[in-house]
Amino acid sequence: MSTAERRSRRYRQRQVLAHGGMATVELALDLELDRQVAIKRLAKNLAANDEFKQRFVREARLAARLSHPNIVAVYDVGEDDGLPFIVMEYVAGETLADLLRRRGRLEPDEAVALALQACAGLETAHEAGLVHRDVKPQNLLVTPGGTVKIADFGIARSLDGTQLTQAGTVLGTAAYLAPEQAAGETVTASADVYALGAVLYELLTGRPPYRADSLAELAARQREGAIAPVRELAPEVPAATEDAVMHALARDPEYRPASAAALADELRPAPTAVTEAARSVPTPGPVSHGPRRALLGALAVGAALVAVLVVAFSLHGGSKQPPVTAPTSTGTPAQQADAFGTWLRHNAAGR
Repeated sequence: MSTAERRSRRYRQRQVLAHGGMATVELALDLELDRQVAIKRLAKNLAANDEFKQRFVREARLAARLSHPNIVAVYDVGEDDGLPFIVMEYVAGETLADLLRRRGRLEPDEAVALALQACAGLETAHEAGLVHRDVKPQNLLVTPGGTVKIADFGIARSLDGTQLTQAGTVLGTAAYLAPEQAAGETVTASADVYALGAVLYELLTGRPPYRADSLAELAARQREGAIAPVRELAPEVPAATEDAVMHALARDPEYRPASAAALADELRPAPTAVTEAARSVPTPGPVSHGPRRALLGALAVGAALVAVLVVAFSLHGGSKQPPVTAPTSTGTPAQQADAFGTWLRHNAAGR
């Protein structure tokens, strides 16, 4: 039995999860590890196309290099009856597209929390030299616990690799494409920052920044039309959040946040005035025991002096001989204590 046959028999299909133009995704059971997985199989009508096959297999190799809680993990790759397949982490839950259909739009805090997770996953991919090139709500999965997982690096490409698409061909979903990507120009990590900004814009307002039926129309709108400010459509969104989103949607890549991590920094809420005031209060340092001990010593001497004066007065109340003059409070605590001891012995002797 060949390695490919063993791999194909290792997984038992349970149900079809989704159909796409390029592939079908199935829920399956990994019989060896006894866990649920998602298997993505190349569509039959594309299997004969070597370019699509290469792109599909490359997806597994590129994605397998990434290890991050906010990226769908790739476990295995194989071929079954001439159709290549990729075995991936199965993510229970829904996509952001599903979430938007159910709720229309999200509260600002929730939307930003989801976007920050996507920023973390994209930053890891970009540091590995990979650009996703198809960031959209359908490719952002949300687990029941609220964890975001970036899926489908199928059209990602290595920054230092060869682009497999033909000249002028643009992959991805139009509503979230950066202007340079819609125009078929060179795509960098900045395109993913733009796309995530477009996704966050939709999460906050309930609609994408541009509506277009074709790439040509989208390019024209991006070139000539202005984006409605976020707070014009959703007044409850904080001004700082609006600024970060509009920064990410800049037409020129040079004017966008420098990275996904930089976008995350802009999206994080600023510390409150109370927090800043608390930070400005110096933290108490270690207590010096020297001055404290000196003070306690002086107080002890003073208290003992008062008590002894009372005793001395009672002892000499009927005597005509005046008591020895009590010690003064001058000198160091040690000197005062020594003088006081001498005075006490003299008066205790019955003088």
